Amino acid sequence: MPQSYKSLSGEYVTQKVIEKSKFIATSRHVSGEEEARAFIAEISKKYADATHNCYAYIADNLGNFPRFSDDGEPQGTAGMPMLEVLKNNGLFEVCVVVTRYFGGIKLGAGGLVRAYSSSVAENINAATKVLYETCCESVYFIDYSNIDTAIRFFAANGANVLSTEYLNDVRFTVAVKKAEEESFNSSLINTLNGRVTINKSKEYFFPFKI
Repeated sequence: MPQSYKSLSGEYVTQKVIEKSKFIATSRHVSGEEEARAFIAEISKKYADATHNCYAYIADNLGNFPRFSDDGEPQGTAGMPMLEVLKNNGLFEVCVVVTRYFGGIKLGAGGLVRAYSSSVAENINAATKVLYETCCESVYFIDYSNIDTAIRFFAANGANVLSTEYLNDVRFTVAVKKAEEESFNSSLINTLNGRVTINKSKEYFFPFKI
């Protein structure tokens, strides 16, 4: 299991026109090959009238499931160049579909490679990237007099507040990077003069924004 890996957050769409052909690149984070194939089917249905819907994906966080398709373009001119862009960006759990509406001007093999690879590169460059790292999720029990101080501390120290419950005290469910958990908790305890109870619940991969 990797200690961390880079991926995308959500879905992102970009498009451009090359020699009258429209290229629409749609990328999305996927958790496994089943999600990748469902995403490809979704985009292919959305652009069912397009000339081609080429794709590439790396479906897991180890790089074990790289797949691609030229979808009718000359072999090696679309899917593989798209996959190389994903690899060169060090991305995992990601799928991208490039839809082409042919404009009547042939691009040639080299032109197609450049068109598809640049479409993916521009899309990935603009999309929101995240780093999946092992996080520790804990519940922090804090009295009402320290709410504002705690909220400011969470915001200033890169914590992800997942939920807040207002009961006899305020219960913040918070995810922090495992590597920073000890120092985070120590600093919070000092900031609140010890007036906090911490119950650690679980560890898992969490997408921290890059």
